[in-house]
Amino acid sequence: MATHTQIWDEELDALGLICPLPVLKARKRLLMMAPGQVLRLIASDPAAVIDVPHFCAEAGHEYISMEDLGDSQVYLIRRGSVVAGS
Repeated sequence: MATHTQIWDEELDALGLICPLPVLKARKRLLMMAPGQVLRLIASDPAAVIDVPHFCAEAGHEYISMEDLGDSQVYLIRRGSVVAGS
């Protein structure tokens, strides 16, 4: 059985933070990253399931995936080349 391994460039632990902090911290980190780099965001806020994809769409980043780990979620976000609102 083949397994897919996603490589990320930076990781942000937002466990225990509530809305809007996971997205605000992700935004700040992504602005420091080069276009095309991937951020791995770990969050436990239930609202992040809605907030993260919406943020990516609005800010020009690629929402790659979300993995549900039960008590937390892991998001992979590719930094866009043209970032809205920066």
